[in-house]
Amino acid sequence: MNFQQQLYKQFLTYDVNQILEVIIKHHGDLALIAEQLDAFAEELDENYAILTLPAYRVPIMIDIPEIEYYELPKTVSFQMRRSMDITCIHPVQLETSYNLTGKGVLIGIIDSGIDYTHPDFRNPDGSTRILYLWDQTAEGSPPSGFRNGHLFTKDDIDRALVSDDPLSIVPEQDIIGHGTAVTGIAAGNGAASDGIEKGAAPEAQLLIIKLRDQQTSSLVKSTDIMRSVKFCLDIAEGLEIPISINISYGTNDGSHNGDSLFERYLDSASEQWKSVICVATGNEGSAGHHFYGKLTQGQTIDVEFAIGENIKQLYLTLWKCFADTFIIEMISPSGLTTGEINTTQFLTRVTLDNVRITVIYGQPSHYCFNQEIYITMEGVNGAMPSDLWQLKVNGVKIVDGAFNIWLPMIDMITNKTFFLVPNVEDTITIPATSCRVISVGGYSALLNTSADFSGRGLPYVRFGQKPDLVAPAVNILTTAVGGGYDVFSGTSVAAPFVTGSAALMMQWGQIQNNDSFLYGQRVKAFLCRNAERNFPVEYPNSIWGYGILDLCSTMDDMVFYKQ
Repeated sequence: MNFQQQLYKQFLTYDVNQILEVIIKHHGDLALIAEQLDAFAEELDENYAILTLPAYRVPIMIDIPEIEYYELPKTVSFQMRRSMDITCIHPVQLETSYNLTGKGVLIGIIDSGIDYTHPDFRNPDGSTRILYLWDQTAEGSPPSGFRNGHLFTKDDIDRALVSDDPLSIVPEQDIIGHGTAVTGIAAGNGAASDGIEKGAAPEAQLLIIKLRDQQTSSLVKSTDIMRSVKFCLDIAEGLEIPISINISYGTNDGSHNGDSLFERYLDSASEQWKSVICVATGNEGSAGHHFYGKLTQGQTIDVEFAIGENIKQLYLTLWKCFADTFIIEMISPSGLTTGEINTTQFLTRVTLDNVRITVIYGQPSHYCFNQEIYITMEGVNGAMPSDLWQLKVNGVKIVDGAFNIWLPMIDMITNKTFFLVPNVEDTITIPATSCRVISVGGYSALLNTSADFSGRGLPYVRFGQKPDLVAPAVNILTTAVGGGYDVFSGTSVAAPFVTGSAALMMQWGQIQNNDSFLYGQRVKAFLCRNAERNFPVEYPNSIWGYGILDLCSTMDDMVFYKQ
């Protein structure tokens, strides 16, 4: 029995009637595939789709030749942690300069929703700048081709705004405030501050997608982000308007090499229509959630990690070269052990100190050379003991020896769950690891120093250095729920600086007919080429990427190339 069968065997032991979402890469007739599986199919593009089906139907997927590969969705979390002059966005907006405002361009915000009543998201006549608001958490009429949520139009929102009770017409609220903050940086018009606190693209039209809640208000599924990107591209292409999309969510669940279907779909989507996709690199740099080791033949490395209070479950995802043979062993705080678990044991379950431990040895996929050893831990009667655990990793047969382990993100397990000897490199979260997106890290514009929380990358052979560049991420003043402004920090608020900048570039290039092909990788290339590099270090690097966002230099360079 192969790894995929083992994985779904695990799911079937819980509830065969559980409804699952599965990401597939396929060819042929999607409707026929769905019919064979009794599934609801949501087409993302000609090769990627999301199937929703009962768990007991999943093993049948192996026998359908049109399905090339599939994976379960990942749980992702937003990256929470302004500076328009430092990034040179405000000078580019000036009438005496480029006079760019994002007019004629769409900005798509995939996040926790929006306070649509906020003055910064309205036109001077009081009408909304939001063309569509897809609330995936609501029940009603989803967009065509999708199965969840309710789609509110500009007309719906405009009717709500002139009503005495807006929420009775459009019952949409951003309970967390994250999406409202992100939108303000990318596209707020500063109306609530007499134009002082203006975002990057204050006249851009908006597509807002409120992601579905999963477990807590900050956790969603990768499939929801994928369908949101599909929706944004469909609307933009249908209207024939260029679009800049912002994703300030991420996960540690994966190889971080860009090889999951989630990452590969975003690469594919980045090549569709006239678009740019910007993704925050995450706040895992100082979280202690990455461990790196390198084994020699016969060597054992002890990986110690602490579990914080009130943690009910977590995972450890270990990635190694498939040519290496590892044996692992988990030791509980009381000294109990799982015993040695080797590659012949595809699926192992043991309970230690009232914690249920599941170990799955994976196999390489069509897209990934490496092997995953996936470990889940779950408290049998509520939270797991807050104590120190040990994972022993033994190199039985070594060719390469290197391995990486990631714990879940800080939003899921707090900063009190961590490796005792962590590695700060390779802490960019997925999907900022996708090749063709613009991966945005964060820095302190006030101190001109790197932000310790900003996810760091590695020089991946397949697609080069990540992050691509950095933007301000510390104490950023932006729109807040309720009509005012508040201060936020994190790479979540760094990414929309670049999202808004990309919208201004596409306005100059496509709307003003200066460069009809200014989108996608061309936008990224000009931003990286003209990033500000203040320090005598080698660029690109794992902290700063190609440097700090500098829109003035970028625009001047594009004008030079146009001549």
